[in-house]
Amino acid sequence: MRRILIAAALLTLACAANAQNRKLGSLEFKTCSLSTPFSGDALAAQCATLQVPENPAAPNGRKIGLKIAWIPADKDDAAEPDPVFMLAGGPGQSALESYPSTAGAFAETRKKRHLILVDQRGTGASNALTCKEPFDETQLPTPQAASDYTKRCLVSLSKRADPRFYTTSEAIQDLDAVRKAIGAAQINLVGISYGTRVAQQYAAKYPASTRTLVLDSVAPNSLVLGNEFSRNLEDALDLQFALCAKTPACVRRMGNPREKLRALMAKLETDPPLVTYRDGITGESKQEKLTPALVAGLVRMYAYMPLASSLLPLQLNEAANGRYDALMALSKMLGDQMADSITLGMQLSVICSEDGGELKANPADEGTLLGNDFSRYLAAQCAVWPKGTRPAGFRAPLKTKVPALLLSGEFDPVTPPRYGDAVVKSLPNGRHLVLRGQGHNVIGIGCMPKLMGQFIDTADAGKLDAKCLAKLAYTPPFTGFYGWEP
Repeated sequence: MRRILIAAALLTLACAANAQNRKLGSLEFKTCSLSTPFSGDALAAQCATLQVPENPAAPNGRKIGLKIAWIPADKDDAAEPDPVFMLAGGPGQSALESYPSTAGAFAETRKKRHLILVDQRGTGASNALTCKEPFDETQLPTPQAASDYTKRCLVSLSKRADPRFYTTSEAIQDLDAVRKAIGAAQINLVGISYGTRVAQQYAAKYPASTRTLVLDSVAPNSLVLGNEFSRNLEDALDLQFALCAKTPACVRRMGNPREKLRALMAKLETDPPLVTYRDGITGESKQEKLTPALVAGLVRMYAYMPLASSLLPLQLNEAANGRYDALMALSKMLGDQMADSITLGMQLSVICSEDGGELKANPADEGTLLGNDFSRYLAAQCAVWPKGTRPAGFRAPLKTKVPALLLSGEFDPVTPPRYGDAVVKSLPNGRHLVLRGQGHNVIGIGCMPKLMGQFIDTADAGKLDAKCLAKLAYTPPFTGFYGWEP
């Protein structure tokens, strides 16, 4: 009798395990969880792998396993037939790893539709082109050092990848292969940052398969990634620092943040201080020189998020008084997080194949926070990185009747609102919303999740009632360690 009970229990467990595995189209999915390296939270999902040829022209050659996650709709048994694909940014971010931090933005959308995440080839669990050698983030290398580092990275990848086939063009073919595999006639694309390039290229090649487009932080097809980073950051900082100028307490206590930033960078160029700081992750006490590159990187990352950039006047005032520990600790912590979230090899495959030939220094950017170091650094890497083929018409603006909702943050330091204005001109069924006082990646801000869900439901951006966005307020600058003025 005891054996019978044990056998029955084992059979029940086996059936339960099998019940957790599900099928969508021709793909078999198994239960999995999604999380980020710096978060203990995990989200339930279904995961699968789809094998695709690394070189689309050689279908019998080396294969790549595309990692796919499926987050079922809330109304699972009555889900609409057209799922939503979230396309991550970078280039170089994993969709599966970046989704948990933006999951709330899809709460309304997921009521009726499945959400599909695909780690773009070269990222995450899709044969990530990771350069194993650690990169010295304390300073920008010389062109020769950049070239040497890139050559060593190539050697480490050579046995398992051909970087020529990890571009946007191959990525959109992969997306369509996933669409076919799950049995969807049409899909809705939500592209974020670089993901908006992927979405536009997909919609141009597969218009009949594209039901709607949401482009968050829009990168026009004409944009050369890397050429305008310096100028866009300066413009965003001007807007941010203007908030301090309009806040009497900020002016009284912090002075002029722009002037203090200039003075700090000048000092670091000639006499970078040795700073003792506490590691933001481990709590360990460390010492390191505070270099211009570390501060420039921190300011750029701060500018992505207005809530974080509201700390800048305070931090710059601290530095002006010889207290550098907070700047150093934040710079190292955020720099490490950013480095872990971007797959360098995939980023180089995209930029060098699609933008490398058009990278150029701008004399007008000399003297800005970033200057021309970024474009020079990229050009040196692209001189040795294998390049794929950029298809004809790649730079042409997307012209389609597919319904499109474009979103920009007013203070975005990477993809400013003028980019969205340019792209929407050739989209007769498109609408561009600019979110007041916001930075980069805005689909989760305020009432945007509700508006995005309504748009994907109706496929009509023009009828959206976006008055709720008027409730968004500017984030005032911190005027002390306890926050901003009441």
